[in-house]
Amino acid sequence: MGEFFIYSLLFSVAGLLFPVFVYADIYADVGENKCWFSLGLYKHLKLFGGYLRFRKEGIALHISRKKAILLPYGKMADTRKQFEITKGFQIYRFHQIVEVGTRGNAAGIMIAALLQSLSAQIFSVLQTNHPFLSLKNSTLLTEERSLKISLQTVLVFNGLVLSLAIGKKLLEALLNWIKEKKSKALWKKRHSA
Repeated sequence: MGEFFIYSLLFSVAGLLFPVFVYADIYADVGENKCWFSLGLYKHLKLFGGYLRFRKEGIALHISRKKAILLPYGKMADTRKQFEITKGFQIYRFHQIVEVGTRGNAAGIMIAALLQSLSAQIFSVLQTNHPFLSLKNSTLLTEERSLKISLQTVLVFNGLVLSLAIGKKLLEALLNWIKEKKSKALWKKRHSA
């Protein structure tokens, strides 16, 4: 009985401290107005996937062939505040490939050169501040008229950071619920008197 407790305690502590790698693969095609994505753990365990389509009412998030969720543009600013990323979540890898279609157009070549130059400058600053980051950028010129972006990002965190972030959100929700209950009770008290 005592050994089981010690082993379970050791595995729990190791689970809290062991790094967790979350992979996000994103492919956007501006011409088709679609953005495909996939989220997974440790590169091989897929968690979630689908695609986004930009509409005039908002962003349509397609999570299956028959199910989609519409996210209105007006409510996205409020939603962003709910998903704060704490300092415990670190970007470990950021690789991007941008395909720019030129079709004899000098503007496409200038855009590709500008993208390559900007990313080189930004990546050099990031690499100086965070030497562990894996940063890669490629810009491809194609004959067809298109703009396509492929991204692969990897976030790393551990179970302790995740449990602290979830605990923080639960505590904020509890405090908001208590505040709302108190204001309703005070409102009822004033109107009953």
